[in-house]
Amino acid sequence: MIPFGIVLDQDVLYSDWFAVLAAFVAVNTVMYVALAIAKTLPRIHLSEHLPRRHQRRETRSIHPDGPV
Repeated sequence: MIPFGIVLDQDVLYSDWFAVLAAFVAVNTVMYVALAIAKTLPRIHLSEHLPRRHQRRETRSIHPDGPV
């Protein structure tokens, strides 16, 4: 009778291919966690923080005292 909770033999758990598979799963999990965290954070628009080259120095509005 096999005790509950033991699925694989000890030789399988210490084999090289199982170590490679475990490393792949670990890296994949870390990548998905990083993507999930990045998706929940607010977006950063770089154009709002960089100086604008094509912005006019004076307003050309019919209301010259308005905001630039």
